[in-house]
Amino acid sequence: MGRNVWLFFFLAFFCTQLAFGQSQEGRLQENKNYQGAEATKEHYKVIYQLDSKNPEIIEKAFRNIRNLLTDPRLKERLEVHLVTFSGGTEALLKNSAYRDQVVDLIEKNVQVTQCLNSLKERNLKKEDLFDFVGYTPSGNGELVIRAAEGWTIVKP
Repeated sequence: MGRNVWLFFFLAFFCTQLAFGQSQEGRLQENKNYQGAEATKEHYKVIYQLDSKNPEIIEKAFRNIRNLLTDPRLKERLEVHLVTFSGGTEALLKNSAYRDQVVDLIEKNVQVTQCLNSLKERNLKKEDLFDFVGYTPSGNGELVIRAAEGWTIVKP
């Protein structure tokens, strides 16, 4: 009887390994074949949160937005906003190196908005920023309102 028990466990283990191998191979192939989610809605709304003065984060935010705008699944279905506050305010200062990139986003129908609280906290005036920037009383308030309206918030 002891020999039969060992044989049973060996066969059970072998069959499990065989099934797992086939199952794993199927999952790997399924993963390889994935082409991204299907865009089934007529309209998508996203707001990017930029609150860092780190040049790598600023560049990443702009790159992420540009990449989103070129996604063929979302062509002509997007409404995109960029809200800057805290350190992100640096990206919109007149003396920043980001003017061309910000203009490019606005020309692609991205709404670029600055938090007025951050200006006050940094002793800045609207005149210190690019003259084509929009404003909101509070960056966090903008995120809260947009989230309640169903917008997706992305923080690069």
